[in-house]
Amino acid sequence: MLDRKIYQENYGKLQKMKEEVEKDPLLLAYHIYPETGWLNDPNGLCQKDGTYHFYYQASPLDENRGDIGWGHVSSPDLINYKREDFFIFPDSKYDKNGAYSGSAFIEDNKLSFFYTGNVKYPGDFDGINEGREHNTLKIDSDAYSYGEKILIMDNDDYPADMTKHVRDPKIYKKDGTYYMFLGARSKADKGMVLVFKSENLKDFTYHMRIETDYDFGFMWECPDFFDLCEKQILICCPQGLASQEYKFQNIYQSGYFFIDLDLENKTYKLGNFEELDYGFDFYAPQTFEDEAGRRILVGWMGIPDADYTNPSVKYKWQHALTIPRELKIKNQRLVQEPIKELEALRGSKIDLEKGKVYEELTFEGSAYNIKGDFKINLRKDVTLAYKDGILSLKMGASGSGRDERLIKIDEITSLRIFSDRSSLEIFINDGAYVMTNRVYAQEGYFKSEDLDLAIYPLGAFTFS
Repeated sequence: MLDRKIYQENYGKLQKMKEEVEKDPLLLAYHIYPETGWLNDPNGLCQKDGTYHFYYQASPLDENRGDIGWGHVSSPDLINYKREDFFIFPDSKYDKNGAYSGSAFIEDNKLSFFYTGNVKYPGDFDGINEGREHNTLKIDSDAYSYGEKILIMDNDDYPADMTKHVRDPKIYKKDGTYYMFLGARSKADKGMVLVFKSENLKDFTYHMRIETDYDFGFMWECPDFFDLCEKQILICCPQGLASQEYKFQNIYQSGYFFIDLDLENKTYKLGNFEELDYGFDFYAPQTFEDEAGRRILVGWMGIPDADYTNPSVKYKWQHALTIPRELKIKNQRLVQEPIKELEALRGSKIDLEKGKVYEELTFEGSAYNIKGDFKINLRKDVTLAYKDGILSLKMGASGSGRDERLIKIDEITSLRIFSDRSSLEIFINDGAYVMTNRVYAQEGYFKSEDLDLAIYPLGAFTFS
């Protein structure tokens, strides 16, 4: 168990780990990364009283994932950040084996967090049907501290046909009623989202479930439900989908359904599932609405159980969050646009002509009004190529086990490429398609023989 006392007793170890992290020549410049240790899912994203808060799954004492709680950074402007105190420790009987993923809910300027408390029983259990608790917990908070951890639901409150894998609560309010969306795995190994309801944000009862009428994975993690541009959207992360040539190429997927959901009458109609990202490193996205009314998405720039690696472990840290992205709907598709605040990091524009090389690692590169096939070097051994309606991202040794990802796209008209020291985020056709990846080349090499490219050198986030 990681509690505040153990954390404080390891102050010396944490300081040494911080020194190692800062030595990494490929430490990210404009991404949220852990000060030490491990990072995974974004949690509890919100803006309160003008300040943005990003919480995330964190294991500060172990870069290979040990005891999990919530880390925390805040920002007034999404450019300058403050590393806040470690937020949720897994230090109660309800979450002693991990303060797992959850979300924030703000009403009348009062902030609450809902999350999954993980408990594993000693002994020889499968951890799926027995030997585990996934408790749904609530804490009330000022964004920096909190009081009592309140048990909202435990295994006995979930439907009898569920396994012990029910987790990742997200709250949605409709007509005075609060609905909680939870990812779930049934005993028949069918993934779905469970919906509970409450009149007081404390006492929840089972309401309905959302599932496909066809085989679509054994578990749906990290559900998120929201309204955008008069459409209802359900995001989830299905596990267990069979890989296809141009779809579902990662071990687990992240995507969305357009959905017509009548919560009062418990009816719904699901559209087709669309992937949010086609790269190697994207999972567990979470969205929130900021005080300007934007729907902002942040994902984990990593993925569980992957067979590729991250050399950053040598420097005592692993994984990061994606750049924040504003969600919009264009041409009946959910698109992701890098938030406008990132433009404040830009240096003077450089026009990179065909065949010319840009040798820095940290920049934004773009091309518009593209017509026809092309090939771009993103690093010396990393290429992005479009031919015969197929976009391919091929990675060599600097991919650390990442090889190739493909997308079938009828036409490509625009590209925006955000290159950080050890990441690439590629936005195609104004964010209709996205590819997010870690990459570990020591030298920059950005070139196209086919396209003129615009380059903006990018500065770094500040962390205090």
